[in-house]
Amino acid sequence: MKLTKSDVTLNEKDALQDMLESEKQLMTIYTTALFEGSTKAMRKNFSANLLGVAENQYCLFSQMSARGYYKPQPANKNMIDTANENYKKEKNRLKA
Repeated sequence: MKLTKSDVTLNEKDALQDMLESEKQLMTIYTTALFEGSTKAMRKNFSANLLGVAENQYCLFSQMSARGYYKPQPANKNMIDTANENYKKEKNRLKA
C-alpha cells in the first residue's frame, strides 16, 4: 500500500493535540526525574525543565482553546464537592 502526503499529514487540530500530549508526557517524565534526582544541581535542572514544559503545555492549551479545539467543561459545585469527599476518604484511608 502506497501512502500519499495527505494520508500522513496531520491537520492543525491533530498536530496541536499531538504536541499537547507530548508536553504532558514530558511533564510526567520530568516530575519523575525531579523526584529521583540525587543532587541539588540535577534537581534544579529538572525543575527548570518541568516549569518550561508546563509553560509550553499552557500555551498549547490556550491555542487549542482559542481555536475551539479544546473545550473543558466547568465543574459545577456538586462535582467539586464529590471530588473533595472522595479525596478526603482516600486521605483518611491512606492514614489508616
